[in-house]
Amino acid sequence: MSTYLEISIYIVISLLLSAIILGLSYIISNQKSYSEKVSAYECGFNPFDDARTQFDVKFYLVSILFIIFDLEVAYLFPWVISLKISGSLAFWSMMLFLITLTLGFIYEWKKGALEWD
Repeated sequence: MSTYLEISIYIVISLLLSAIILGLSYIISNQKSYSEKVSAYECGFNPFDDARTQFDVKFYLVSILFIIFDLEVAYLFPWVISLKISGSLAFWSMMLFLITLTLGFIYEWKKGALEWD
């Protein structure tokens, strides 16, 4: 029972500390909106605009490209570490995965996602 008491005290203290920090940041910070805050950021779109606006497909292609490389790195490192104890099924499964990612990369390349105008 003492273990639950220690965890309960830890949870209560962390919730109180979080509430205090959030409350202080709300009280102390400047809450006024200004032109830079509501301007287009990174993607080039106005943040408060019509939801049905047409935009360039390259934003989707760049995000797909990021996912391709992010997934590759996320799965490649654990696979390399456990490669000695894994069998040939794991090897060929990863080869299929890498071929699929390579096909995605070629698709991105053909669509022109790597060309910055």
